[in-house]
Amino acid sequence: MTRTIIESKSKTTIMGFDQPFTVIGERINPTGRKILNEELERGDFSRVESDALAQVAAGATVLDINSGAVFSNKMAEDPRYADNNFVEPDLMRQLVKTVQAVTDTPLCIDSSVPGALEAGLEAAEGRPLLNSVTGEEERLEIVLPLVKKYNVPVVAISNDDTGISEDPEVRFAVAKKIVERAADFGIPAHDIVVDPLVMPIGAMGTAGLQVFELNRRLRNELGVNTTCGASNISFGLPNRHGINNAFLPMAMATGMTSAIMNPVALPIGPKKIAEKKAEVEAAGIILPEGMEDEAFVKLFGMGSTKPRAGKEMEAIRAANFLTNNDEGGAEWIKFNKKDDGAEGARGRRGGGRRRRG
Repeated sequence: MTRTIIESKSKTTIMGFDQPFTVIGERINPTGRKILNEELERGDFSRVESDALAQVAAGATVLDINSGAVFSNKMAEDPRYADNNFVEPDLMRQLVKTVQAVTDTPLCIDSSVPGALEAGLEAAEGRPLLNSVTGEEERLEIVLPLVKKYNVPVVAISNDDTGISEDPEVRFAVAKKIVERAADFGIPAHDIVVDPLVMPIGAMGTAGLQVFELNRRLRNELGVNTTCGASNISFGLPNRHGINNAFLPMAMATGMTSAIMNPVALPIGPKKIAEKKAEVEAAGIILPEGMEDEAFVKLFGMGSTKPRAGKEMEAIRAANFLTNNDEGGAEWIKFNKKDDGAEGARGRRGGGRRRRG
């Protein structure tokens, strides 16, 4: 069986067909996160710490660290900040050290800047996953020597100089090329984690089928582990969680062994709570005086005011159980234990049969 080993100083995550699905938490990424980007520019890493801890608590077994920030204010003062080759290496070191100070979960070093990749590898303790290399010849010549030098596994993205092909045969050929080129550097196939590239199902009706077939071929013909940006499949569609929840177990059944994703269901904020309370009051429902927000959101099925594991994590844990990668269902049972006595009692009452008088 193919097994990819990812390690921190004291923990090991094993990615493989006979292992529980590897969840790579994606939240430590300033791209598209304006507030986080601004905080990093000010040197404030508190959100990075809380995001790291929340993702681990939700079930992430690897944490992706992306240094792709844009420091607009500093750029105005110093033109060097317009160059990511200047910004990212130092930022990556700080991010890695910050995360390692609060958790011993293995890391995934993520950047398009070679200097940032090496800075992350230097700062990381253990054996992180490197994200990523593509089939572009220039990228292969830069990244594969780093993979060999630091003896780490790498994510191989199935696109090359021609871009991202909609043809799954082309994407498979690119993956095969990367595996073969890696072998030239003495890098074994078990250290290559292929991303077959998930297309949005809303734009391409065969996107799911393509990935499932690619997963099978990558497992059976190349013997490599796989990963993907899980939420890409539902991009632009309503009820994205519903699509993701179906996609992930199906992908797992066809050979997908990991995903880069958000394992955390984000907390319900004050604005949504206020809107719901106004709706409830307008319906003539009288709430108990001094009712806490957490009790309110649970009562009306809104979620929680605290970060918690998302619905995708429920689907993944169920699929682990169904594929016999959760022996005896221990993790499934642990995941579903109620720590709220009132909720547990309510569940027991709701699940029992009523006696007829």
